Formats: sequence, structure tokens, C-alpha cells
Amino acid sequence: MTSPVYSRLQRGFTLIELIIFIVVVAAGLAGILSVMNTVVKSSADPMIRKQTVAIAESLLEEILLKDYEKPTASTAVSFSSGGARNLYDCVDDYNNYVTTSGIVQPDAAATPVTGLGSYNISPKVTVTPTTLNSVAVKVVVVSVTGPQGTISLTGYRACDLSPSCLLP
Repeated sequence: MTSPVYSRLQRGFTLIELIIFIVVVAAGLAGILSVMNTVVKSSADPMIRKQTVAIAESLLEEILLKDYEKPTASTAVSFSSGGARNLYDCVDDYNNYVTTSGIVQPDAAATPVTGLGSYNISPKVTVTPTTLNSVAVKVVVVSVTGPQGTISLTGYRACDLSPSCLLP
């Protein structure tokens, strides 16, 4: 025999409580998924930025390893005069260097580097002569434009300490 007190006690959830629970859980899940979507979508950003920096570092190193001045017997023509990058033999040859169809190898054919078509040396490379502590120096600025914008690196190429490089 059941007592009248037990028959009036609620057991379980009402339909309204279940609907409210489902709405609250759905709203929370939607919020979490939107945050996850943003995180996953931007997870490649650091890799793209690092690739852009690596390209700029590579070209800057290539330039800074060249001679400060044009070698005496050189017949190489600079970029501004239509010369080929594989023949550049001094820092000044790179002045105004720019690419508009991706990154290319420094070979005679200027072969495009696979996978780097969305990166460009742009705006142009600048080489500016100056002096630091009575020593002739060339300031080289390399800018690489990639999918996330432009990264610029600056390097300095000092003249060796031969008498022609020292200023009075």
C-alpha cells in the first residue's frame, strides 16, 4: 500500500527542466566550438610568419656575404641594370632587387622555389652607404611580403679595414 505522501513526491525531471538543460548545454557547446574554430584556423599563422622570416634571413645572409665593393675585374651587372642574380658579386648589385612572382633560386634561370609562390621580395631591397665610427658601412634592408603581411630585416655590411675603406 502506498502512502499519499509518496505519491505526491516528484521523481525525475519535468519536460521544462529538460528543455532548459538542453538549451544551456547547446549554448555552452556552441561557445566552446567557436573558440576551437578560431584556434584551429589560426594555428598555421606562426608557421607562415616563420617561413616569411626565414626567406628574409636567407636573402639578407646571401647579400651580406658578398664583397663590400665591386671586384676590380668584375663584369657583373646589377639588378637595376637587368643583371642576373647568380652573377651578383657585391652588395650594391642587390640594390632595388624585387620579385613579383614568388621566391626564385639564385641560378641563371631564376628557377621558382616550389611552395613559395605566395611570397615576394617586396618592396625592393635597399642598400644605403653610411659611416659608423669612421668606417664605411652599407645598410641593407630586405623586405619579404607573405600571406600575412610584410617582414623587414636590416643588416650591416662593413668594409674590410683596407685603407680605401677608412674615412679621414
